[in-house]
Amino acid sequence: MSATAPDLLPITRIPRTGLPPRAVVVGDPARAAAVADLLDDAKEVSYHREYRVFSGSWRGLPVVVASHGVGGPGAILLFQELADAGVRTFVRFGTAGAMRRGIGDGDLVIAEAAVRDDGVTQQLVPAEYPAVSAPEAVLALTRAAREAGAPHHRGLVWTRAAFQPGLIPLTAYDRAGLAAIEMELSALYVTASLRGLVAGGVLVVDGANADELVDEENTGGYDPHREVVAEGVARGSVVALDALRILAQEEDHLV
Repeated sequence: MSATAPDLLPITRIPRTGLPPRAVVVGDPARAAAVADLLDDAKEVSYHREYRVFSGSWRGLPVVVASHGVGGPGAILLFQELADAGVRTFVRFGTAGAMRRGIGDGDLVIAEAAVRDDGVTQQLVPAEYPAVSAPEAVLALTRAAREAGAPHHRGLVWTRAAFQPGLIPLTAYDRAGLAAIEMELSALYVTASLRGLVAGGVLVVDGANADELVDEENTGGYDPHREVVAEGVARGSVVALDALRILAQEEDHLV
């Protein structure tokens, strides 16, 4: 028997109740399906617009895997409705461009905080309000990356609404030590802080975005479909899921 409209949330069409309280959120609906393939007893819960949602279990832990599409304004709708449905712990697993030397393609970046240039949170809270990961999420992701043998880096990331540079070059944070640039994480961090949720983020580097790091001659420019990136995505999928397991274990110890 299918759920009736009042039983579903309006934007994502996910059920209002019954989902596990921990989620991995990704941009691409196809990546959500690929991560869900790693789960036991995975099933598709809903698929509406860019929002594809699965449930299943990872090493005995019930989890949600959901896609939010490209950009903060659409992504924050998923985060808000998952929270409305009872999700309390989030790990965003995405891709990013490196902005610091020494971070290679396929490496993971664990985001401690994000610059709020996302195009949506500026309309929700003052500019001074921070976008920060839960410290326990940073530690869980770091441990999971170490246990998986995944090359990883911790640092600040720039969440930027525009994917392609226009007349304004990507130089605003050249000397600020940012690790990577992506499009949705600060929206998640602000949502989590406002609602008292736990959130973290791990990103696979799929290219270099700082102009002086781009080797057009040898790389041919931006190409996120290379094998080195696919290998990083495979490692990152396990890291994101395992971080949820580590966080759940730590919560159990506190009870």
